[in-house]
Amino acid sequence: MNRPALAAIGASAFFYVTAETLPVGLLPQIADGLSVSEADVGLLLTSYALVAAVSTIPLTALTMRMPRHTVIAITVAIFVVSQAAAAVAPTFLVLTLSRLICALAHGVFWSVNGPVVARLAPPGQAGRATALVFVGNSLAIVLGVPLGTALGQWLGWRVAIGAMAVGGAVCVLLLTRVLPRLQPLPHDLNVRPGAQLRAAVAIVRDRQVAMLCLITAVVVVGQFAAYTYIAPLVRRDAGLEGVALSALLLGYGAVGLIANFLLGRHSDRRPGQIVAGLLIVLAVSAGALAPVLGVVPTVLAALLWGGAFTTLPVFLASAALRVAPRSRDAASAVYVVAFQIGIGAGAFLGERLVRAGHLGVLPLLTAGLAVVAMLLVVTAGRRVFPARLSEEDHHRIEAQLAA
Repeated sequence: MNRPALAAIGASAFFYVTAETLPVGLLPQIADGLSVSEADVGLLLTSYALVAAVSTIPLTALTMRMPRHTVIAITVAIFVVSQAAAAVAPTFLVLTLSRLICALAHGVFWSVNGPVVARLAPPGQAGRATALVFVGNSLAIVLGVPLGTALGQWLGWRVAIGAMAVGGAVCVLLLTRVLPRLQPLPHDLNVRPGAQLRAAVAIVRDRQVAMLCLITAVVVVGQFAAYTYIAPLVRRDAGLEGVALSALLLGYGAVGLIANFLLGRHSDRRPGQIVAGLLIVLAVSAGALAPVLGVVPTVLAALLWGGAFTTLPVFLASAALRVAPRSRDAASAVYVVAFQIGIGAGAFLGERLVRAGHLGVLPLLTAGLAVVAMLLVVTAGRRVFPARLSEEDHHRIEAQLAA
């Protein structure tokens, strides 16, 4: 297993996830700095996710014939430019537009990410390699957002966003040094972009892929409806803001990192059962935040919430590679689209409820949709969350792809 390359991709994922969700912790600062409402700042996640969702499949199709290592490096370089522009944005409109530039590269990065990780992993260990890369996602929630929030409260939100550009630049250098040359597979070179685009769209007709996308969208809509507004939510429930908010976000992500470490190693075994269990914990913990219960219950509920949700993408992304082993790029692309639709729709729904004065409804919405997703997972079973491929099956599929 090429651990240096996986670490470089994981570090890039860390900055991508941190930058995308950083406005969650800096809602008050950005709102005050640019003279807009907190609800308007929440829409930064909606617009970002919408552009990423719309552009992922066509842009991934256009880059199919490019070397995979080059594509990843370019998408991270675009991330650096967009974050630098966001850090000096004079208006909310410019800030939004700079994030949308990043959104165009976001979908391609995540679509290519999964298949590349699978190629870097030994046969039968794609799930484990994915879990290693997703440590970057977990660390983004553990350290990225909390430290970015603290940095923004201390030196201003522009400094926090600028730090994302600096970190991304370091990742570009690492990727160019440690990522091996990964040419497109022969079957990718023989497919025209238009045909690849149609294949990515057509793969949604596969029942397993469609069900996975539905489960992903449902749970992510619920998650980001409440998580986008976690700052005003815990301020209402427990009076947590400033340093206390940063500490809570740190704990939220820390529990997620621990859960990722403990459960990620089992992503190649019994994935459906673990996903169903995580969704139950997500529903209970998020629902507990609906009433105003005070500091201790709010903190405990938030920690469990973080542990449950932060681990889910490891299993969802691995499932996308397994249910369509001969069309990994296409399956990964549509999974990314489903995830981004969930983020955008969730953040927008949260904005509507917050603007209407229904902040307390958000945790109930998260809990309800988690239950729906859990029922879908139980119904789908092993068809959508199969165990890892055998080494024999892995070699057979690779041989077919190379033919």
